[in-house]
Amino acid sequence: MGGDFGLRSSIPASLAALSENPSLHLSLVGDQDAIAATLSGKRYDSSRLAIVHSQSIVTMDEKPSVAVRKKRDSSMALSLELLRDHKASAVVSAGNTGALVAMGCIMIERLSGIHRPAICAPIPSRAGHTYMLDLGANIECDAQELYQFAVMGSALVSILDNKPSPRIAVLNIGEELQKGKDYLREAAELIQNDQSLNYVGFVEGGDVLGDAADVIVCEGFVGNVAIKVCEGTAKFIGEGLVAQFKQTTYGRLVGMAAKPLLRSFRQQINPERYNGAALLGLKGVVVKSHGRSGVSSFQNAIRHAVQACELNLPKQIEAQLQAVAKK
Repeated sequence: MGGDFGLRSSIPASLAALSENPSLHLSLVGDQDAIAATLSGKRYDSSRLAIVHSQSIVTMDEKPSVAVRKKRDSSMALSLELLRDHKASAVVSAGNTGALVAMGCIMIERLSGIHRPAICAPIPSRAGHTYMLDLGANIECDAQELYQFAVMGSALVSILDNKPSPRIAVLNIGEELQKGKDYLREAAELIQNDQSLNYVGFVEGGDVLGDAADVIVCEGFVGNVAIKVCEGTAKFIGEGLVAQFKQTTYGRLVGMAAKPLLRSFRQQINPERYNGAALLGLKGVVVKSHGRSGVSSFQNAIRHAVQACELNLPKQIEAQLQAVAKK
């Protein structure tokens, strides 16, 4: 129940998700009194909504190592325990990313052969969307880990988008083979040499929102910066267009005429629409919601978790990883 807005966004989002999906059951993990007070007066099916009390929380600026050692009674740890003990099918958290990754690796078993999990999410693109990983779970990665991200990303897109051979690219400072650091070139060679993967080469930052690839692979530091630049750019364009149309009477008239198109475009690039990043590489569904998630944004993260459960995503990814390992 973390994030910058806490219960103000997670509770309304949870109630909206319950209303939208009659088969959904939710456990709200956090301060029992605070959750009950926020729920007071609201209409919901109490048989599908449980409250699990936690003694502490992991703050957004807390070091992951400290959280792992000292916050075993936190809402984050208890949520992951529910998943580990098969009392929940998925965990959705808007809390501390580093702590979620660290606790997830310890409390939830990793898929066979995976060194590190990666945060993967769709971002808007010219073709609809592109999946990008890692978005912040691992600040630094070696070539083998980037290769594993490519395998997991390819498996994810083949399952979610029903694409048998997703196009995979590595994010770099140029498309030329000699560009970038050694580990990027080594990762590209590993991906290219795997005949089960459809490698299309390096892509630059300007290609991220294009139609160059279905999966873009990068280390977490670069990925996190890239996605936040995309979010900031979307906000800049949306606010800039509104400001321009409001400047003159003519602009307001044009704005009114273009309103349906502008609404459609704004929805297409709206970061909230794509909120909910899967922590790939674990034998359980863990979804990271943006720390600044509003109600609709957090609800989208819940939707992504439900979809992952319905598809049994970790099992399907594991099966594809095993198939690759046998080749």
